[in-house]
Amino acid sequence: MRVVVAEDLTLLRDGIVRMLEAYGFEVVAAVGTGPDLLKALLTDNPDVAVVDVRLPPGFSDEGLRAALTARAEKPGLPILVLSQYVERLYARELLADGTGGIGYLLKDRVSDIGEFVDAVQRVAAGGTVLDPTVVAKLMGSKPKLPLTPREHEVLSHMAQGRSNAAIGAALFITEKAVANHTNNIFAKLGLQASEDDNRRVLAVLKFLEGY
Repeated sequence: MRVVVAEDLTLLRDGIVRMLEAYGFEVVAAVGTGPDLLKALLTDNPDVAVVDVRLPPGFSDEGLRAALTARAEKPGLPILVLSQYVERLYARELLADGTGGIGYLLKDRVSDIGEFVDAVQRVAAGGTVLDPTVVAKLMGSKPKLPLTPREHEVLSHMAQGRSNAAIGAALFITEKAVANHTNNIFAKLGLQASEDDNRRVLAVLKFLEGY
């Protein structure tokens, strides 16, 4: 699996590269600036990119902007964004096109090697992964969603990219019960069945936008 890594801190960048290579990934580019990231995403044809939000030259959101620009030119390009802080705007922008292949993790999560590698693999496969800390903070700030407490729990796990089976195991309920809660969430958020839209991603996006 081909990976592009973008991180301005050399030690962290080298650590991520070594970690990924140890798990069989092929790192085709490891860059430290926004312009270099955009070039790598458009020319190196990665299967997934691991991107720091804040990169030189401006150290604001150059990494995110480069990723979104590349994704606009290559729809569905899998992007796993790393951030130092919980930033609702970044998570919302990443999900804005309604497709998968997107992740948002806090940098602290990189220290958990198994969890980080699993997130990279899930995003590369087209899944959606949001850091549990991000989800917990955002869910706590959104009490007006028209959902039951159990539906809130299901949506929280859904936002982390978990399958119905994984959600059922975490909540000690059957997979069928999860499916029922999921359908209720879709109905309450006005998400009709569609062959083109990933309703799980759209449900999370509705949540991030403060439905």
